[in-house]
Amino acid sequence: MQEFNQRNVIAWSRLGQRGSIFGLALPEMANEMENIRVVTADLGLLSGLDRFKKAWPDRYINVGIAEQNMIGISSGLAKEGNCVFATTYATFCSLRSLEQIRHNLGYMKFNVKVIGSSAGFAMGMSGNTHYAIEDIAVMRSIPNMIVISPADAAEAYLSAFTVSKINSPVYIRLTGTMNCPVIYKDNYNFQIGKGIVLREGTDIALIGTGTLVHTLLEVAKLLEQESISCSVINMHTIKPLDIEVLNSVLSVKAIITVEEHSIIGGLGGAVAEYLAPLKNSPPHLILGIPDTFGKAGEYNWLLEKYGLTSNGIMSSIRKFLE
Repeated sequence: MQEFNQRNVIAWSRLGQRGSIFGLALPEMANEMENIRVVTADLGLLSGLDRFKKAWPDRYINVGIAEQNMIGISSGLAKEGNCVFATTYATFCSLRSLEQIRHNLGYMKFNVKVIGSSAGFAMGMSGNTHYAIEDIAVMRSIPNMIVISPADAAEAYLSAFTVSKINSPVYIRLTGTMNCPVIYKDNYNFQIGKGIVLREGTDIALIGTGTLVHTLLEVAKLLEQESISCSVINMHTIKPLDIEVLNSVLSVKAIITVEEHSIIGGLGGAVAEYLAPLKNSPPHLILGIPDTFGKAGEYNWLLEKYGLTSNGIMSSIRKFLE
């Protein structure tokens, strides 16, 4: 594993979450672990897997545009004792191959790490067929599946090493594009199911996942200027959900969850499911993508359209507090 220094952090950021896992983490893991295998559904070049393919051609399989086959072959490799990383766009691996993931990974518990790239609106002008806005809801509903959504490229890099050490099916959701905003400049103890408090506050708890965590840090600074104290929590693991960190913020005036995902069934849904049976839990606002199909557009335009920029989130919070 590479050291956390300024040069590496900048390199990870430029590569984005996808490049950090496929271009850096996987080749490094393959040097250390003989049983690492990579299977892709025609996304080798776009995922930055060229380095891996050239170094370990016998550990790399491109099944073509056949996502269901990707999961089937990955499951067979896992059954033989391999740690398999299977990857394609998040919308295709979570929906087109859902039945195979449910049966082979959830039910059979095969050791396959499904990496869904370009989740949320990252595919921009490719449109609704390529937007992954339901994948968290789908994946977390499958028994035995771990669901992770890293906050930045460095965390994506660390998450890949972490999941390679456990014998369990995992879904890692990669958000954002290249030049990913930096949150972590120093190494830290990344643990599955353990949210990270990035900022302490007493009035509002801002809980996010994926690259929108960086936006929440900006929102917290803006709200501080209005004398509103905000904590910011990076909930990088949606399943299993960190109950302890949620219990630590039950005294706030409001909990705001923010995600680049449908408001149905994602991080907000997971938090709401925990809060619902509690007595006197804080009001909870779920911010994300509304239950609709919108128009295709550039990535940043889409975030602005659905109120997932710092100004949009600020406006929603103000209305909620009123």
